[in-house]
Order: sequence, then structure tokens, then C-alpha cells
Amino acid sequence: MKIETNMFNKIFGFADKNNLYDLAWPVSRLGEAIELLGRKVNFLPKAVAVPIPPDNLTPELMGQWIEAATRQIGLEAEAVETNYGEIDQLIQQSAPALLCLPPQNETEPPRFLVILKGGKWWLSLITSDLSTRRVKPQVIRNLLCEPLETPLNERIDQLLKSADIPEHRQKSVRAAIMGEWLGQIRLGGCWLVRLSPSVDIWQQFKQVGLRRYVGLLVGAHIIWQLLQIFSWWVIGRGALQGHFEWIWLQVWGLVLLTAVPIQLLTLWSQNQIVAKTGLIFKQRLLYGALQLQADEVRHQGAGQFLGRVMESDALELLALSGGFMGIIALIELGMAAMILATGVGGVWHALLLVLWTGFILLLGWIYWRDSFDWKEVYRHMTNDLVERMVGHRTRLAQENRRQWHVEEDKILARYFNLSTRLDQPNLQTAAQVWLILGLAGIAYTFVVKPNQFTELAISLGGIMLAAQAFTILIEGMQGIVGVMTAWQQVSPLLQAANRPIAPVGQKMELPVPPPTDVSSATPTPLLAVRDLTFRYREHSRAVLEDCNLRIMQGDRLLLEGSSGGGKSTLAAILAGLRIPQTGLLLWRGFDWQTIGLTEWRRHVVSAPQFHENHVLTETFAFNLLMGRTWPPSAEDLTEAETVCDELGLSDLLARMPAGLQQMVGESGWQLSHGERSRLYIARAILQKADLIMLDESFAALDPENLQRALQCVLNRAPTLLVIAHP
Repeated sequence: MKIETNMFNKIFGFADKNNLYDLAWPVSRLGEAIELLGRKVNFLPKAVAVPIPPDNLTPELMGQWIEAATRQIGLEAEAVETNYGEIDQLIQQSAPALLCLPPQNETEPPRFLVILKGGKWWLSLITSDLSTRRVKPQVIRNLLCEPLETPLNERIDQLLKSADIPEHRQKSVRAAIMGEWLGQIRLGGCWLVRLSPSVDIWQQFKQVGLRRYVGLLVGAHIIWQLLQIFSWWVIGRGALQGHFEWIWLQVWGLVLLTAVPIQLLTLWSQNQIVAKTGLIFKQRLLYGALQLQADEVRHQGAGQFLGRVMESDALELLALSGGFMGIIALIELGMAAMILATGVGGVWHALLLVLWTGFILLLGWIYWRDSFDWKEVYRHMTNDLVERMVGHRTRLAQENRRQWHVEEDKILARYFNLSTRLDQPNLQTAAQVWLILGLAGIAYTFVVKPNQFTELAISLGGIMLAAQAFTILIEGMQGIVGVMTAWQQVSPLLQAANRPIAPVGQKMELPVPPPTDVSSATPTPLLAVRDLTFRYREHSRAVLEDCNLRIMQGDRLLLEGSSGGGKSTLAAILAGLRIPQTGLLLWRGFDWQTIGLTEWRRHVVSAPQFHENHVLTETFAFNLLMGRTWPPSAEDLTEAETVCDELGLSDLLARMPAGLQQMVGESGWQLSHGERSRLYIARAILQKADLIMLDESFAALDPENLQRALQCVLNRAPTLLVIAHP
């Protein structure tokens, strides 16, 4: 029976637990597996070169190498983990993904399953022999959970026996006990593979099949419009014959019933376009925001950031609604032109429709020009309002009340004037005027040839259809104008998403840092700066010039200097937040271009000055552990609480009702200056970096808390650089 089952699995491409390891990929071929998976799911249009993993790649660096390798070919790998109780859902919904299998013994390296397609009943795997095999999710689930479940089986058997559980219920009871005992244990080793948000947006649209849905929308609406015209033709024919026939009423009803599923298909395709486009748009916006450099947002206030958020939301809604209405309007105008050409007015009547459409488009351009000026004033007013609300306490204490509303009144007056001009009914009037022009186009024929009832009815139908299309077109144009005016605020974020992660042609292989040989006469510096020069602007005075620095593993350094001397600028460069114009920046002998800024920032962490740091409106735990994997494990929370205790924040946690889970920030629990400073120090320590830099982090602390915080930092920071005033 076993032989027959294995033969069946082999013939039909199924896999079981016995040969799952044979289908998995070794670490040495992991680059090939990633490239093949990308081509199989149409992420990659052609074969590309992926680096080979180094021989001495440790399990700790495995995830970093996978992320770096996928970034090199325009993909993105996200490490995910889940609880024991949710492992089934992860396996079924993870495709396309890489899944690390537990090693069969301690001497063998790990192997990876390459999941092509997911599903509740079957998963499709790309095997190491380049074929495709199917496997049940339960088989993979049992293999992953076996190391956790095996030590508990004997104990559970004893419980089942002592409780006298019937045999037919033992399986479900066993699963329930396992879920209770192991429910909070987290399982990892899975990387979801997807297109990077930095790739061309049209490639993302192609990947989600957007062109297919747009074609389906256009085709379905054309068919629906033809059915509508045909239904009115049926009614018109029956009416113009001078007598009523039931057969025409039945045909009319049948046509209307046929139009119902077509209309449902139109709505379904429209919803698909909205969902898929919205997902891509939000991904690119978020990715672009995270790609912005510090200098690009340093000068912007809360009002400007709020304006960008509002405009990005409006851009998506207006683009989709305006695009849909524009497509529908153009289809209906084309139908109306064909109908008018067959009516009493002939081709000249259709030409009149085309000319009036051009005139309305011209009015739309004028409307866009006025809207642009109005939007500028609106943004200025919104930004000013938010900034004044944020600084309201400062205004109460220091600003002369008589001067409060001088500037606001000027902005409001200009806003009112532009709003009045924008509200003039130019576009709406043009749509209504069409009815007069359309009727005027058939007036002569109606007087000269009053007996052409059929052609006259056709022309009237075309006029009404065109009037409806103009109404839709105007609404669509207003949406598109809103998109064009919002684009100015949102475009920097979308354009930032297109920035390459590394310069063109630069390899992004993750180097394995060589171990520092402390016994050597010339050990490799942890971080080295050679002949570094930095300017804020191209032709401005150099803030740093011919700067040289060596930081060895385990150093404790203090950098002092007067205000404005470039200390914080140097810290920002060392942390990868600024790019120097000239000079070398080396980490264990590798320059930052080779390692990449993402990997560089894993090793070097900075706690910036107080005015450049922020407490997010989230839980205290999130603000502490935002540099770690989220959600945190129980060990992460325990370590965070220990660091807080060493920094003297235990009293704060005791006062907060929810402890580490207390909401803090502007709309949560308010932290004092010193508490914020210690939060920033704890956040840097908990990132587990090799080098920690603290910029004026101790300035707001009293002597007692200063001593506690300094001792905590000295005990926990592998290498430390402290910046302070003399």
C-alpha cells in the first residue's frame, strides 16, 4: 500500500512528509530559487543574476541576506512570524514565499521550501529539480510543529488516559491541549516575496491584472450602453407603428433583464480596479515617505505634513472617480455622436457635438487654472491653522493678542475671492446650453420635413444621451482637476518611491563582516572616517572638512565642541542619515555603498537631539521597541522593562495604568523632558546595534538620573559615542 501511495504521488506530482526535504532547496542554491520564483509569478520579465550565498553565512545573517538579494533584483522579502495557533493560516496564505524547514539534525544546514501558490487544500512548490509539485498544507504544518509537539505527546497521552477520553475524541482534545500549551509560542522562518514598491508603477498594475479589469469595464459598459439603445429602439418602433404589439414589450423586458448581469459585471470590475489601484497607491505613498531623506522633511511643520496626508487621500479618490466618469462619458459621447449622425441632423449634427465637447474641455482647462490658485491659498490656510493650533500655548504666553488675526484675515479674504470666482457656473451652464444647441440643430429639419418621425426620435435620443454624458464628463473633469492640483503635494512622495536603493550597477551582496582579531597588531576599526567633507549646499562653506575618525570595537568616546561646530552633522553622517560629498565611510573595512544604507543602519544607531526626536502617539512599548521586530515577543517586553528600570523609569511605568501598553505622545500620556530623553536612550539601546551614538541625550537629566542613565549605557552599549557641550 505504501508503494502504491508513493507511486500515485509521483505520477500526479504530489509530495508527502517523507520526500519534503528532497524537494527543498539548499542554502547554496537559494539565490537561484529566489530568481526562479520571481519569474514563475511574473515578478521578473526575464532571467536575472542573483548572488550566491557565502559559505559562512550564519543563521543570524540568513534573513538579512535574503532581504538584500531580493532587493537587488527589484523584489522585496518580508520576514513574518506567527503564533502556533495561527500556523495553518500562515502556510495557506503565504505564497509566494520562502519557508525554512527545521534541520533534520544538528550537523545539516537548513533547507528552504519555495511556495509558488497557496490554498486551503493544496500548495504548489517549486522543487530543487525545477519541477512543480503539490503538497497538502497539513504536511508542512506537521513538519514545522513536530519539534514543539513531540516533547509533549507522552504527557498528553497520560492526560487522555487518566481522563478516560473516548478514542474518537482524542484527536480533537489533543489539538485543543496543544493549542492551549503552545498557543503563544512564535514560529518564524518564513519570508513573503513580492514586488518592491520602488519598481515601475505600470509593472505593478500589470502584475495585478489591472489592464484586464479596465478592458472588462470598458467592454461591459459599451455592451450595456448598446443594450440600452436597443431597448429604446424596441419601444420607439412599437410606438411609431401606431399600434401596440405584445411581442415588442416582451423583447424590451428581455433586453432589460440581459442588461442586469452586464451592469453587475461593470460594477464588479470597477470595484476590482478601485481595490487593486488603491492598494498599490498606498504602498507607494508609504514607501516613498520612508525613502525621503532627513533634509527633505526637516523644514516642514505639522501643518504641511497634514496637508500631504489630506491631499494623498483626495488624490486616490478623485483619480479613481474622475477616471471612471471620464471613461463612461467618452463612451456615451461616442454613442451619442453615432446616433446623431443617423438622425435628421446627419453628420453636421454629430460635428456640432464634437465642437461643443472641445469647448467644454477648454472651459475645464480654465477651471483647472483657477482651481490651482485656490488650492494654493487653501493649503497655506490649512498649514497656518495647524501650526497655530500646535503652538497655541506659546501664542497665549508670548504673542500680542491684537496681532493674532491680522494675517488670518488677509488669507481668508483672498480665499473668499478665489472661491467666488471658482464657484461661477461655467461648466454646468455649458452642459445645459447643449440642450439648446442640440435642439437648434434639428429645428430646420423639423420645420422643412415634419414627417420624418423616426429620424427625429433618433436625434432627440442622441441629444439626451449627449446631455447625460456632458454631466458625467463635467463631474469627471472636476475630479481630474482635483487630482492635478493635489499632485503637487503628493508627487514628492511618489517620486521618492522610484529612487533606487543603490546606484545603478552597484552590487548589493551582503558582506559577512570579518571577525575583529584583537590579537593582531593592527585590528580592523569598527568604523573609520577618512578625509570626509560635507556641505549642506553645493557651494556653501564646508561644515566638516578633511575629517578623520577611527572607532574601535568596545570604545567609549566623548565628542565635545561648541554649538554649530558640526557634532550633530557628523553623527548624522555616521548613522547614514546624511551622505558626505567626499571621503570614505567604512564599516569593518567595507564602505557604505557596498553594504547599503539599510544594512548600515542595522549596525549604527543614533539618538538625535531632543528637537529631532519624537514620541509617537502609540504605546510606550512601541516607542521603546520600534527598532525591533514588531509585534514584540515576551522576551522583548521583559528586556524593555529591565532597561527602563536601569534608566530610572520604573516609577513612570508604575504610575501609568497600562504600564508598557499605555498610550503616550501628544494625544496620550504626557512625558516630561527628562522622561522623553531616557525613552530615546532606551530606544537606541534596545535596537541591539554595534555602535550607539547619543547626541545631547543627558542634557535634561538631574545628577541622580544622569548617573543611572550613564551607567546603563556603559553596561549595555557594545561601542559608545556620546556628543555633549564642553
